Amino acid sequence: MKSTSRMLGATSALALLAFGATSAHAAGTTAGDTITNEATVSFQVGGISQNTQTASDTLVVDRKINLTVAEDGTATTVVTPGSVSQVTAFTVTNTSNAPLDFALEGLQQTGGTAAHGGTDSFQATNVRLFVDSDDNGIFDAGADTLVTFLDEVAADATRRVFVVTDIPLGLANGAVAGVGLRATAREAGTANTQGATLTQTTGANTANMDTVFADTVAGPDDSERDAAQSARDDYTVATAMLTVVKTSRIVSDPVNGTTNPKMIPGATIEYCIAVSNAPGASAAASIGINDPLPTTVTYEPSFGVKVDGTVSGGVCLADGATAGAESAGTVTGTIASLTGGETKTVLFHATID
Repeated sequence: MKSTSRMLGATSALALLAFGATSAHAAGTTAGDTITNEATVSFQVGGISQNTQTASDTLVVDRKINLTVAEDGTATTVVTPGSVSQVTAFTVTNTSNAPLDFALEGLQQTGGTAAHGGTDSFQATNVRLFVDSDDNGIFDAGADTLVTFLDEVAADATRRVFVVTDIPLGLANGAVAGVGLRATAREAGTANTQGATLTQTTGANTANMDTVFADTVAGPDDSERDAAQSARDDYTVATAMLTVVKTSRIVSDPVNGTTNPKMIPGATIEYCIAVSNAPGASAAASIGINDPLPTTVTYEPSFGVKVDGTVSGGVCLADGATAGAESAGTVTGTIASLTGGETKTVLFHATID
């Protein structure tokens, strides 16, 4: 009897190994498959071998619904106010033991700490979802497909999804927007059509293929065992933070000259427009200055319009290059660039009429 028991155990193990060799994958044996195990009993009567006896058991593998959604990367996405089609990327992996569709939702955080630190403080706009059709890891609007669901995702397969948004103007440097992706498992079976909502089997195990929600770890925007999973990423604004100060000082007048001059008709005034970029802010470029003069002063062409001057001790210095212009009473100048913490000026003279 002991010998027979050992033989039956060996037979069962071989049957299971043989099945596993043809059907195994990381998510487990495929849902709906049948597992058949047959036992054989041999015996003798009076030293003569008799006909063997067999018995078999067949069961249906139930469907385990599970998935992972993860940020594709480890850093925030740096954006500029007013930029369009800014991208965060996620991966969706079907860790179920059956092919599934996945409904997709692009999410936006409202307040609280964002994925990479900082506090969520603004909402991106025009949220769209694209699947990485060519699987190159780079968003390409011409190649990647605009989607609302993932179609026919095989067990153990991973798809990359891009959440693409636009960034509003007028945001401060360092502002943060938390974004996310939620995927919810759906029935599969019909290509190019989102499957029906899944229903978990209740009660005792049945002889048919039952369904079990196995997502036991909740994401930031889903619950345990709800056939859904979510993850978050964020955008961080990097921009210039400019301040503009316009000042004037009397240079000379026709009575006193440069000694204690007064603001009388004929006096020469020096106007200074100082543009500063906050420390740590992104560089600004092509900074255009446009200053229409009042009708009570007249531009002084002999001094010119000096651009890229500096400020020392709160006083504008006449050390810029003569690169601006005046036309029809409007003074213009362009500061080519301004890094964080830097101040540059546009300087010119006018006389009081």
